Amino acid sequence: MQTLLWIIATYVTICIAAYFGNRWFMYFPDPARVAPVEAGLSGVEEVELKTQDGETLVVWYAKAKAGQPTFLYFHGNAGNAAGRAEKIATILEHGAGVFYLNNRGYGGSTGKPTESANVADAIAAYGHLRASGVEARSIVLYGESLGSGQATQLAGLRDVRAVVLESPLTSTVDVGKRTYFFLPLGLILSDQYRNIDHVAKMKAPLLVLHGEWDEVIPVAMGKRIYAAANEPKKLELFAAGHHSDLFDHGAWERVRSFLSGLP
Repeated sequence: MQTLLWIIATYVTICIAAYFGNRWFMYFPDPARVAPVEAGLSGVEEVELKTQDGETLVVWYAKAKAGQPTFLYFHGNAGNAAGRAEKIATILEHGAGVFYLNNRGYGGSTGKPTESANVADAIAAYGHLRASGVEARSIVLYGESLGSGQATQLAGLRDVRAVVLESPLTSTVDVGKRTYFFLPLGLILSDQYRNIDHVAKMKAPLLVLHGEWDEVIPVAMGKRIYAAANEPKKLELFAAGHHSDLFDHGAWERVRSFLSGLP
């Protein structure tokens, strides 16, 4: 009996610790603020957005050329904008614009990331773009990995041209269960990013990109996101792709093709 009570007490202690500390295991921000030019990008400016609760968000912004879309970019759970400089450069090469939002705690942005804060900041970023003269039909939401959670929720609230999800998760609960299958993650995780629910509410055209060798978010999750979405939609799988290298396998060309085929 004592052994059983010890096991139960240990388990409850682990659950409590996980509940109060789960965000430490979800977000891995690099807080360093790097200027776009230092990352090798020209024609990209830094913009500071003030949030309603007093934080300052650092954005990298390059305006689109006439007739080209602007990608409202939501990043994954690690690094900062400088780590995506090569991807941003690829997008800019073809005349598209980029509005890259460094979430709270990332790339010089103040505050700490949470799901509610990140989604509120995504809405604010969209509002800034619209206020600066970018039309809704020219905005493409680009959600990378965990950033897919911001993209799917924003797409259910605002009009956009299209949504692109790169290596999307169904939910953080599903991802976490792959390792912490013994914990009641549905009760523990504060930020669940339930894309599998939000994507069903989207009406904008959707493109899902996923590597078949993704070791972080299994390709099966990307397939489930695609299956749950409304038409029009397209799924692009990369036979040699992993989690963060899809641009090396032609993902950007698939994005351009998808957008050019929209009415």
